[in-house]
Amino acid sequence: MAIERNVVAVPARLQSSRLPNKVLADIGGQPMIQRVLERCREAQGPCSVVLCTDSLQLQQLAQEWGFPVLITAETCSSGSERIASVADALVALAWEEDLDTWDPLLRSKRLSQTAVINVQGDQPFLDPLIVTKMVREFQERELPPAVVTPVYRLTSNTIHNPAVVKTLLASDGRALYFSRSAIPHVRDIDPELWHLHAPYWGHVGMYGFRADVLAGWNGLPLSPLEDLERLEQLRLIEAGYEIATFVVEGTSLSVDTAEQLEMARQLAMQDQ
Repeated sequence: MAIERNVVAVPARLQSSRLPNKVLADIGGQPMIQRVLERCREAQGPCSVVLCTDSLQLQQLAQEWGFPVLITAETCSSGSERIASVADALVALAWEEDLDTWDPLLRSKRLSQTAVINVQGDQPFLDPLIVTKMVREFQERELPPAVVTPVYRLTSNTIHNPAVVKTLLASDGRALYFSRSAIPHVRDIDPELWHLHAPYWGHVGMYGFRADVLAGWNGLPLSPLEDLERLEQLRLIEAGYEIATFVVEGTSLSVDTAEQLEMARQLAMQDQ
């Protein structure tokens, strides 16, 4: 069944373990989360941009900025889990329908007709064109993929950085694995020269889910690989879902540390 509606979901919380309240940090005169939401709104294709949060403070601010908000549980352990917990409500917003009017048949139909694009709330320089491209990936493929994510070509000096998530791609562009280690391993070659023997791909922290896949997130088996690497997308890989990819030019800065926050502020000053 074809994808007919797309909705952007931005999961956010205040209690970040590494940098508390980071989504409210001022970057170029705006809270970071406002920058993310407004950049998502510039994309072409999504029916709506929705904040998904457990914070009443973030709810009030987002509504003042003109964005719908869905309140989630405080216990969500990842952004995907957070948006999955309100998947039905996200789809109903995309179709401008009342959940109370849904029967099981209509619910199944709407979930299979809708894509949910997950944009993290800590990417203040997100390129709206990537969101637009994500929408097109769902609309232009003959069979809508279960999951789509953007990748970018790594430079030689980032291949062995564990803070950079790597993606191992099949020849048809499917993601075979995600890791903090350099993959593939090039046997009998100095690791500093691996980039001369194989392409290495980095992962942009965005996902597009077919909504029926997202709605089943909490039913997926626990993933030992996810626990080891601390990468939530490995849960999908272990559950047997195919993850399609498309190539973009570089990645946008994600703010996880005080140093990255200062970097973001410097970038914002250069843009003014």
